[in-house]
Amino acid sequence: MRALGVDLGTRRIGVAISDSGGVLASPYEVVARSGDEQVDHRRLLAIAAEVEAELIVVGLPLSLDGSMGPAAKAAVAEAERLGATTDLPVELYDERFTTVTADRSLMERKMKADARRQIIDKLAAAVMLQAWLDSRSRTDPPESPASS
Repeated sequence: MRALGVDLGTRRIGVAISDSGGVLASPYEVVARSGDEQVDHRRLLAIAAEVEAELIVVGLPLSLDGSMGPAAKAAVAEAERLGATTDLPVELYDERFTTVTADRSLMERKMKADARRQIIDKLAAAVMLQAWLDSRSRTDPPESPASS
């Protein structure tokens, strides 16, 4: 199952995709916010169609203690509005520490701050999507081979 991972930001939206087997997430694109949420959502849905995504996973920025602060409530509301515009399932997934993890990875590669800012959002989306994929693999029972 190919999934589209979305990290909603106020200025940019990070987008990641999984492989068709639903095992590995990769950074895909950074969508600059247009100022019009409907335009932004149409772009996300166009990407979903391009990559033949079967599901959209939206990052949920919970507070460190797991509570829903203003950013998480805004993400839930936007995910609901996005879900209302598509037949694809839209799920929310905890994205705590994804940007920190992504930034550390880029700093370890000695990337300059300007270069990191250009890709951090799509890398954070990939970190979140990979965590979601990993959580599914731990909870989904293996499929048994079809009998002939």
